[in-house]
Formats: sequence, C-alpha cells, structure tokens
Amino acid sequence: MARLMWLDLARAFCLMLVLEGVMPFLAPSRWRNIAGLLAQIDDRNMRMMGLVSMLLGAGALYFING
Repeated sequence: MARLMWLDLARAFCLMLVLEGVMPFLAPSRWRNIAGLLAQIDDRNMRMMGLVSMLLGAGALYFING
C-alpha cells in the first residue's frame, strides 16, 4: 500500500513537471514576461495566491476521488 502511494506521488510530480514546462516551451518570451510580473508581487499577495491554489487543488482531488 505504501509503495503504491509513493508511485502515485512520483507520477503526480512527473505530471507537474510536464505541465510546468508547457509555457516555457510554447511561448518562452511570454513566460519570461509573466515571471517578471510575478517577481513584482508582494509576499502577502503571493501567499494568498498560493493558498487559493492549494485549496482549489485539494478540493478538486476530493471531488475527483469522491
């Protein structure tokens, strides 16, 4: 059971790497501009964006796994 969990975690990590690489591959200059804009966001707003992202992801997993 624990081995299956680690395998699922590894698959999720690999999928994350694929998804994270799409924008730099398809539109590198646009991605660079967006990264520059993100660097200008203050810590409080960045943390709020991270929290919302985590909650949406956890909620989506909850509904998908039913």
